[in-house]
Formats: sequence, C-alpha cells, structure tokens
Amino acid sequence: MGKGIQGIPKLFAALCLGLLLGCGNGTEERFKPEAVTLIPKPKQLKLDEGSFRFTEATVLVAADSLAATVTFFREQMQDAANFPLRLQQQTPQEDYILFSSDQNLGPEAYILEVHSDYIEIKASAKAGFSYALQSLRQLLPVSFETNGAASLSVPNLRIEDAPRYAWRGLMLDVSRHFFETEYILKTLDRLALLKFNTLHLHLVDDQGWRIEVKQYPKLTEVGAFRVNQEDKHWNARATNDPDATGTYGGFYTQEDIKKIVAYAQDRGIQVVPEIEMPAHVMSAIASYPFLSCTQEPIAVPSGGVWPITQIYCPGKETTFEFLENVLNEIIPLFPSKYLHVGGDEATKTNWETCPDCQRRIAEEGLEDTEALQSYFMKRIGQFLEKKGKVLIGWDEILEGGLPPAATVMSWRGTQGGWEASAQGHDVIMTPENPMYFNFYQGNPDVEPLAFDAVNTLEQVYAFDPVIDSMSTAQRGHVLGAQANLWSEYITTPQESEYMLFPRLTALAEVLWSGNEQRDWEDYTQRLKRFMPRLEALDIAYSRSVYNVEVKAEQDSLSNGIRIVLKTEMPDAEIRYALNGNTLDAESELFTEALQIDTTTQIKAAVFEAGKPAGRILDKSFDFHKAAGTVAEVNPKSHEAYSGKGAATLVNVLRGSKNFHDGQWLGWLNTPVELQFDLGSLQEIEEVQLGTLENQGAGIYFPVTVAVSVSEDGKTFKPAGTFERAFKANGSSSLETFVVPIQNQKARYVKVSVSPYSSSKLNGVWMFIDEVLVK
Repeated sequence: MGKGIQGIPKLFAALCLGLLLGCGNGTEERFKPEAVTLIPKPKQLKLDEGSFRFTEATVLVAADSLAATVTFFREQMQDAANFPLRLQQQTPQEDYILFSSDQNLGPEAYILEVHSDYIEIKASAKAGFSYALQSLRQLLPVSFETNGAASLSVPNLRIEDAPRYAWRGLMLDVSRHFFETEYILKTLDRLALLKFNTLHLHLVDDQGWRIEVKQYPKLTEVGAFRVNQEDKHWNARATNDPDATGTYGGFYTQEDIKKIVAYAQDRGIQVVPEIEMPAHVMSAIASYPFLSCTQEPIAVPSGGVWPITQIYCPGKETTFEFLENVLNEIIPLFPSKYLHVGGDEATKTNWETCPDCQRRIAEEGLEDTEALQSYFMKRIGQFLEKKGKVLIGWDEILEGGLPPAATVMSWRGTQGGWEASAQGHDVIMTPENPMYFNFYQGNPDVEPLAFDAVNTLEQVYAFDPVIDSMSTAQRGHVLGAQANLWSEYITTPQESEYMLFPRLTALAEVLWSGNEQRDWEDYTQRLKRFMPRLEALDIAYSRSVYNVEVKAEQDSLSNGIRIVLKTEMPDAEIRYALNGNTLDAESELFTEALQIDTTTQIKAAVFEAGKPAGRILDKSFDFHKAAGTVAEVNPKSHEAYSGKGAATLVNVLRGSKNFHDGQWLGWLNTPVELQFDLGSLQEIEEVQLGTLENQGAGIYFPVTVAVSVSEDGKTFKPAGTFERAFKANGSSSLETFVVPIQNQKARYVKVSVSPYSSSKLNGVWMFIDEVLVK
C-alpha cells in the first residue's frame, strides 16, 4: 500500500483530511450567511445546507465554444490547487460543473446552482457564463487567489442574477501617463471579477498619442513622447521646445491592442477606444503641424494646458482625410460598436481668425464656430455610421446640435444626459461628482495628491444614473454609467489601484444590483470581508473609508468647540487620545461629542483586531486671544467662498486642502483688510495667518501681511510685517504665516493682506482660514 501523510496509509490520510476539510462532496459542511460575500450583490440568492468541494476529479462539462470563456477559471484552479479541471462534453455521475444553454435568459443573465455533488450554470451567452464563474470565484476562499488553497469548498446555493444596466464601465486615461499592456490586462481581470463589461481607453490627449497608426508613424515617433518633467507638479511644467527630444511616454502597437481586446472578450468586456477631436490633440499637431489652423510647430506638452487653443482645423479637407485614415486603421482593431471621439473643451479662438474655418462656415451656411464644431462632429458621425460604429462624445457635443445616432457621455453633471435623452439619444452618466475617481476619496490633507474635489466611497454608492425628473422614455435611453480615472496625477499602477479600489466595488453594485438590493450598511460589511481578496490579488487599495474625520462647530453656549469624530464605515470602533497621550486599542472609545474650550490636540483612529484600520488622525484646536471675537473684513469675501462670514476667521476651526470645506474665505484679485476687537487690552506677541496655495486652481499665497494695533480702534500703529516672494509651487499647500510683534498691548488688531498679482494670469485667488492672535 502506498504512503500518504507522514507515512500514514492513503485511505486513513484521506479520512483525516476529510474530517478537517469537510469530507469531500456530499458533506453537510455548513456555511453561515455572512460567509457568502458577493460584490456586486446578486438579484436572488438562496443558501442551502451542504457544500461542493473541488477535487482532482472535478471536470467542466461545456461546449467547445466556451473554451476561452472558462480558461481563466481553469488556469486559476491549476495555480491554486494543481487541479487540471479538464473540459469535456460528456456529463459524469458527479463532481462536475455543467454549463447549460438557457435561451430564456438575457444575454448577461445567469443561474448558478451549487449542489453537493455537482454545479450547474445556466446562461444564454458567453457573458452570462463568465459572470457566473466570477460569482463562483468569489464564493471560494481567499486563498484561491494566492495559489495556496488548502480547501476549495463552496456552499450549496442557488443564484438568479442579471445586471440592472447594460453599460458598466471604467475609463482609464493612458495619455497623461502611460500604462503598460500588462497593467491593462490586470485591470481587465479585476473588472471581470466585479462584472463590469466596458473598458474605455482614453488613447489620445495633448500629452501623448498612445496607439500605433502605420500610415502616420510620427504619431508615435513624436506624439507618444514628451520632455520628461515628471519631477515637477503637473500644473507647474514649462512649455517645451518643439525641437527637444521627448523621452517620457510609450504607446500600444496594434498587436498590443489585439491582445488587450481578445483578453477582454474572453472576460465579457468590450474595449472602447477614445480618439479625441477636435481638441486635446496637441500630440497629433506636434507630429503633423498641418492639422492646426496656424500650422506652427509645437511640442508635445509635459503638463497641464489651459485654455486648449491648438486644436484641429475643420476648415481644411486634409484634416478630415487624416482623421478618416486614422479611424480606418483603428476601427478594425476594436469589435465594439462604439467609438468615442471626445469633443470636449475646445477653445475656438483660432477658428475665429482662420480663413479656412471662416470659409467653411460660409460655404456650409453655419452660424458660428459652435455650429462649426457641430458640423465637425456630424461629419465624423456619418463616417463612423458607414463603418458600422456608433459615435460617443462628451456632453459638449450637444452644443450646436448632435450627430443623429450619437451617444452622449454626460460629465458636467447629469444635465447633459437629461437633455440628450430628451432628444432621443442614448446616454452614459459619468458626472464629475461622484464618477471622477481622480478626485480625492478622503481628507485631502492626508490623501495622496489628487484633483481638487472629493468623491467618497459612500457618495459613489449613493449614485443613481437615472434622474428622478426623467420620463419613462428618457430612462430607457440611460445605458448605464462609468467611472473615469484621469491620470494627470496618477503615475504608477499602484497609484491607479489606490484611486480605483474600493470605489469600483461600490460602482459595481450600483450598476449591477437593483435598487432594492442596495444597502450601505450591508455593502460595507461585505466590503470588509472582500478586502482580504483585494489584498490577495495584490491590489494597492485605499482604506480611506476607515479614516477618522473631525466635524467641529462652535458652541455658542460654552464659547468652545463641539467635536464629533466620524468615519464612513458604519459601527466603526473609534478610539481617541488627547494632548499627547498614547493612542492604542485601550484608548477612550468615542461615543458622544467632545466639548473643548482650551487648546487641545486630538489623536484618533478606527481600531479593528487591536490595530488601526486606517490612518491616524492628528489634529489640534488652538484657542487664541482672538478666538470668538468680533471680526470685520473689507472688502467682503467672494460669495462662493464666504464660510459663515468674518467670524469664520476666528472660529478655531482650520481649513483643509479641500477649499470647498466651508472654512475658507476667498478673495479674487483684491487686497483685504481684516480687523479684530479682542474685547479688552491684551498683550500681543505674534499674529498668525492661515492660508492656502493651489496654483493649479488659481489660488496663491499672499505676498505681504502687515499688522497694526490700536488701543482705541481709531489710531493704529504698525506692529510687524511678513513678506513672502512668489515661488512656483505645483502642490496644494497649507501654511501659517507668522508676524512677530514685540510685546505690544492692544485691544484692536488690523491685518492687511496683499495678494500675488501677475499680468500672465486671468485671476488670482487668495484664501484665508484663521487669524490667530497670540
């Protein structure tokens, strides 16, 4: 008799292993409901007693046409447990997965039935079978993802499932920063896991042309590379010399694209290319200057460009010849019926003075340059229609009139989607809030650099692509939604993953599960159990949902501050420590608002299993001589950034890098004078000014802060000055400017603040959040 574990006979070893793992198929192994973690949540799930366990004898019973569809599951099982999972067409008596055709089901629907001795999957198309296997994958232990599975059991159950929306997408911007083919394939695997069905690749923008076009080799020889200024912030990069050699970039060969598309198809995902026009094309114009109105040589820019004036010239026939030739090469690479042409953010100042454009306007009887863009888009739309493609454009293509068969992607809110659907056009909802995943997902003060707005996980989960005011007909035109990850600040795959996950899990449920399935608390509990799978997949996901935020407000009764600690994760255990005390799992549990009226430091974190689950909050509230006093500002702050008036400057609450947080007062292109009545004569040693700089958003630090003091509020004498010369700054920065004062007594303090000014800028914002008198 052969030997098994430690020399024990094989039969006895198998019995021992069966006792440990569930004794094989036919076992009554029990799975608790909370052990079934599926994201997105299926329409119907009924859990039964018992389980099915994969063994070396398990086979897949399927038609040869499904061979590519089941490949990922077979390969993963081979890696995880060294099980071959042979594919055959004959059904054995037990230990098999049967793939059955059911034409009564929709194209993406499936039924998954797990029994103790077999599994049956029913679907009408490859997509349904693929999604069923992804559900089966999520039912398997996390160790299945790490190639270290000891037991591969799944609970007996029945799932009936189908998606809510037909378009469940993600846009990756590979132009601003290039991502290699390998990362695109990994992203496709992750999208498939969550039952997304669309990857939108933003292949063209000012900063890089990313797809090979053999008829126009300079598009990749020149347009795919830019001067490397990666050491500078995106919005602080210099204009490049057209003769300088670009060294940063890359592109996909047509063979790369074929590989990506085939990989996606096997996972039920369509790949939609975006070939921008008429703007966001400086990379093309740098390659072929004849495409612009001026025909002047330009360089591929290394960073932000605004306004975008170097755009295609629609007055010349050579522009349309170029575009049609490009599209003739690109269209055969992408089987999807959709092709995205951009259409956004075109500044048409060159069209206004271009004789070719003006001649086109006259010949076509167009009203103006807005109508010329509509002509441009309609002409391209007609070309695509002849090629069997549907044009998609950003909602700016509504301006001047839509191409007849166009689909609109609504990004400037949802109004564009509402208007397009009212006109009978299909729409895809992707409003900046909350579908732009390049926005912060938590407190900007502690998050990696991102665009200057916040879209939290909870905001994503609460999103609905359908607007209440839509008619039944309009709702029928809403194909679905997608997340967009613009990559100005995303430079590595790890940074990309951090911005995508776990927000993609929330969007997956929004787009797949019906509203009746969605529940924030239930989702977050499943997300907790899903996070180890993300870790096993080596995804550098964010845990910002666990970060502790402070909600603080003045308490008028106590003249102090009322502080509430909160986190997105429901029922989280928040612990805190004050004024330098150690923060650990034994620290005070936060249960009710804290009242403070003296300078206080607070540290706080969510704790799970005795350890911080997210970042540790460390925040101080500085009570100073001017706190809560009478404040005056002249002139008044801009209505868009006015907080709670002048009192915002002395409320002890400091603003964050999110300048929309209500703690900032902002002024545009003007100096400001601030005055404070301390209520009595006080000895003053210094005045501090809290301020913010975000040059990319037009916000600049002040250049001069001058303090004067008075005993009677009438006669003021100079007390100190702080000066700061302008510096180029690509980051978002918080600073406190300090004006020393040599022990002067005063009741009234006046602070005069001068903004930075430049003839090169249309406007300069100055932001102040607190004036501290010490």
